[in-house]
Amino acid sequence: MTETIRLIVGVSGTQAPGLGLAVLQALQTVPGTESHLVVDRATLDAGQGLTGEDFANLADVTYSPGDLGAAISSGSFRTAGMVIAPCSMRTVAAIATGNTADLVTRAADVCLKERRRLVLVPDETPWNLISIRNMEIITLAGGTILPPVPAFYHQPKTTEDLLRHTAGKILDQFGLEHDLFVRWEGGDRDAAQ
Repeated sequence: MTETIRLIVGVSGTQAPGLGLAVLQALQTVPGTESHLVVDRATLDAGQGLTGEDFANLADVTYSPGDLGAAISSGSFRTAGMVIAPCSMRTVAAIATGNTADLVTRAADVCLKERRRLVLVPDETPWNLISIRNMEIITLAGGTILPPVPAFYHQPKTTEDLLRHTAGKILDQFGLEHDLFVRWEGGDRDAAQ
């Protein structure tokens, strides 16, 4: 019997909330996965035209950002880990300092303490030294910083292609199979076709 893979998806940031939607959409295509979603209040208050329902409709389980008694706030609730996409520098700072005042940061802290995969997709640049050091602390604690760097080798045509590429890179971090982008095979792609 195959065990369900639970993955926590946090959304914390106002620059690119579409990244969170792309991850949730990608997870819907992966059999055996169960998404647990928490969107921070700042993201929903930003007025980017997205509502909590837009995110919740793509998730298997949704939590309120203030619900510190939620299942994902406990290490005894088994998950494969967590991705925060996008991840604001405020959230990075809270995780790096252990200041877990909301469910997004508490769930991230649980992943670190339980040695589960934690992937942060920062949504702000350039980074100052404080942000870089906070990301260093998270990396040293076992987290992964995965900036949404656009890749052009797969010849993206739309913004959605770029979002799908980042979502695919995130799924790769958890060993989840997908077909969100064409993988580089080396050499001259045109000659191989």
